[in-house]
Amino acid sequence: MFRKASSSQFSTGFSGSGALSHVYIQYPPLRCSIPGARGLFYDDGNKLLVSPTSDQVFTWKTSPFAPLVAPTSFPVNEGPIISIRYSLDAKVLAIQRSNHEIQFWNRETGTTFSQMCKSESESILGFFWTDCPTCDVVFVKTSGLDLFSLDSEWKSLHLVETKRFNVGWYVYTHESRVVLLASGMQCKSFIGYQLSSAGIIRLPRFEMAMAKSEANSKPVLAAADVHIVTVYGRIYCLQVDGVAMLLHSYRFYRDAVVQQGSLPIYSSKIAVSVVDNVLLVHQVDAKVVILYDIFSDSRAPISAPLPLLLRGCPRVATSSSQSISRDAETLEAKDLSDTEAIVYGDGWTFLVPDLVCDAANGLLWKIHLDLEAISASSSEVPSVLEFLQRRRLEAYKAKQLCLTIVSTIILERRPVSMVARAIDILVTSYSNSIKVGSYLKGTKAEKSSPSGVPQTNSSGTVADDSTSRVDASGKSVKHESAGGVHNESMNRSLTFSALDSEDNASIEPQKTSSGDLHSLGGKMGVETHSAGVHQSTLQSQLLGPGDNPLNANVTDHQESQVTSAAISPDEMYSFVFAPVDEEMAGDSSYLVAVIIEFLRSANLEKIKVHSNIYVLTIQLLARNERYAELGLLIINKMLEPSREVAMQLLESGRQNIQTRKLGLDMLRQLSLHHDYVLLLVQDGYYLEALRYARKNKVNTVRPSLFLEAAYTSNDSQHLAAVLRFFSDFIPGFKSTPDHNTYCRVLAEMNSSVTA
Repeated sequence: MFRKASSSQFSTGFSGSGALSHVYIQYPPLRCSIPGARGLFYDDGNKLLVSPTSDQVFTWKTSPFAPLVAPTSFPVNEGPIISIRYSLDAKVLAIQRSNHEIQFWNRETGTTFSQMCKSESESILGFFWTDCPTCDVVFVKTSGLDLFSLDSEWKSLHLVETKRFNVGWYVYTHESRVVLLASGMQCKSFIGYQLSSAGIIRLPRFEMAMAKSEANSKPVLAAADVHIVTVYGRIYCLQVDGVAMLLHSYRFYRDAVVQQGSLPIYSSKIAVSVVDNVLLVHQVDAKVVILYDIFSDSRAPISAPLPLLLRGCPRVATSSSQSISRDAETLEAKDLSDTEAIVYGDGWTFLVPDLVCDAANGLLWKIHLDLEAISASSSEVPSVLEFLQRRRLEAYKAKQLCLTIVSTIILERRPVSMVARAIDILVTSYSNSIKVGSYLKGTKAEKSSPSGVPQTNSSGTVADDSTSRVDASGKSVKHESAGGVHNESMNRSLTFSALDSEDNASIEPQKTSSGDLHSLGGKMGVETHSAGVHQSTLQSQLLGPGDNPLNANVTDHQESQVTSAAISPDEMYSFVFAPVDEEMAGDSSYLVAVIIEFLRSANLEKIKVHSNIYVLTIQLLARNERYAELGLLIINKMLEPSREVAMQLLESGRQNIQTRKLGLDMLRQLSLHHDYVLLLVQDGYYLEALRYARKNKVNTVRPSLFLEAAYTSNDSQHLAAVLRFFSDFIPGFKSTPDHNTYCRVLAEMNSSVTA
């Protein structure tokens, strides 16, 4: 339960809409104030906010977060309430009435029963529902864990297993399926279990580090100082050491618990959130939040500490846009400042992973990242791009920012090595997204129960294993030892949370050096990825006018369909290279060098590049009459042969015969016989075209084109030869109008010569 606090003073951490911040809560909140409510509880197994009264239980869905969602209610008997949770199928409601009793309601039949402690010497610390195959609900008691299963008629519990040891307090999150049990005089010795659909895993016993303020002092660790978080599919435990002013990080494996380092803290009260796999450490007393992306090896924060921002506050609207009177507006501002505008208030409780409950005022807020502000706060372009490419909740916005950043550094003519590093990051990220199938993956519909209480994913979570793991489907996957946890990549790491594995698990972009610009003599053929390359369906949706690379009119539904910030080669052309070409003036050598770096990176990742990028490269080189370099690119197959490339060579070769010859040779190499014959005729080589057509059995070019070309040459012998060719090799040609016409023309040409 969240304790109600007395009214707090207006927080100095509150900022107006124009304040600088990287994290914000959006107005309006979900209002959950019910007359006669006995407090607010959060059921993380079903993502429900619960508010009981004397005879009813009101619940609000918190996922997806909707401030205007209406509550559902369920009648209950009057009595004390210590904790309250729905079963994972939402069919049974359990209420802890005392330290010795938990009462259960069958929501379908209305029948109830109670489970009591057998011994008065032990107390129930709490309970939680689980999707473990062997049990349905777990009681956490001072004497250990009791695992129960519901009978088939939901009228009683059957004890499945008991795990005995002394417990001071416990921490549990449904997201991780991990329960940590604290014991010892200082409550710093821990036993952990993960109860998931894959079974029960016991974690090894471990102790948390605690600094001493004095030589003989023994500080006691509190439950509020321990947080279980799931980041990138990995489960971490974060422990606040108030004496050392450090936040210690531990990562869980099946056979080891490994300390991952420590983060500095600057407040005696610390809260933790996770938004889109970004760790948020709230310095509550200082009223600021620090962001960490612990996917990378660095423990440095993403940016400087900044306050939490309240956005969408109606007080910031101009008076001209208000339809209410000035007196009503003043009253509204007063009400807002007294209740809803309190940031980091005394009644705030941070819920896993990204919610804040203001129990004092009956409000629930959702925490958001401001990706644009985070991007603007750093000048390290590669780091920003890597950070954005890992985002999933606002993948559309992350993609937009990445395209804007790359376009900007090219327009600013930053060093090619720096641009190459940025391109490497984008290309590697796209390659990885194709491999894991996350690129443009559609959103999944959320299932809900008929009663209005959402069902949860029944698939469990799996703990990291130093040698192997078993995923939700039961497949065994090899894994490295626990000792190498600092430098492992995500494709070798374990996906911990089966609930969020598809959204959270990602592959770290491989760090590839940009290197020097490859010489034009090097071979750079681009191979097709074995999994196939998805052609972007975003182009028609995202292409917009002006400087904005993405269309601001794209609907929210279309944005939600973009679940990966990865950028395809086609999008690189449409939203980076082509617009930059239009804006850049002068010598195009710089843009050519950038495109060559892109082709190099795509070749390393074996990604197929669309021919429009090759066509643009030819246009840029021909524009500056760099035909010799263009020839080397074609001869060494750095520009992959295609019909589009061949046609552009022919177009650009109007000013250079050698370039045009390269285009003709490419058509022949690609066996585009029709185009090759047609171009030979257009160039006046109609006799050579006839020989080529006969040899390669090309019968798709109209005879009239050859006859017209021979007539234009004013050579009667050539015209006679063409007529004889078609008469001999095309059945029925002698009866066509073309034969009659050009026979008459040939006769006229011969008679004029005789005369």
